[in-house]
Amino acid sequence: MPRQILKGLYQVGGAGLSDDRDCMVYAIDLGVLVLVDCGAGPSWPRIKDELLSAGLRPESIHTLVHTHCHVDHIGAAHRVRAESGCRVVAHKGDREAIETGDPLRTAANWYELELPGCPVDHVVEGQGERLAFPGGELELLHTPGHTPGSIVAFAGVEGQKVLFGQDIHGPFHPDFGSDLARWRESMAALLAREPDVLCEGHFGVFRPSSRARSFIEGQLKAHE
Repeated sequence: MPRQILKGLYQVGGAGLSDDRDCMVYAIDLGVLVLVDCGAGPSWPRIKDELLSAGLRPESIHTLVHTHCHVDHIGAAHRVRAESGCRVVAHKGDREAIETGDPLRTAANWYELELPGCPVDHVVEGQGERLAFPGGELELLHTPGHTPGSIVAFAGVEGQKVLFGQDIHGPFHPDFGSDLARWRESMAALLAREPDVLCEGHFGVFRPSSRARSFIEGQLKAHE
């Protein structure tokens, strides 16, 4: 069953829920359905079932936000876009890897998965921007380090500042274009924002703000 985090906010994919190869996939109702990442690809039918169980229609996905270009986050993108007509959003730093399905930069070779390229409909430039929806907005912030085009998303849900910080833990590898110095700067910027809830990409959901802070600080310490 999907895991409700707050009203209108669900985890609908990830290890133990859809496929162990998937990142944690989040769905948020902002007056329209927004998906944060979409898993590695093979389990997309299961993720659709989780959406339906949460009362959300997969064909009504309005926007798919890619937090970065790795296959465990973008592998189903071509199917999501074809089935729903959604807008695919990503930062320009990872756009080429997403659109070409580059096996090194997307880590598709690590997962031994074929990755069809997928067009990026909305390219985030510079440090970030805000996406407006009928029921709220997402603030996208550029957080390079894991990959050149890594981003996080902030949303206000039930008075809580929710941070979708997928792979803020890394890992880091030359094939990804990783940069530890830039990652440390990115993590400092996230700590300064003091999120109430951290929806991470593989380690789970951290709340209240003290646990979110401790997780980020712990990652910084681990990569000193």
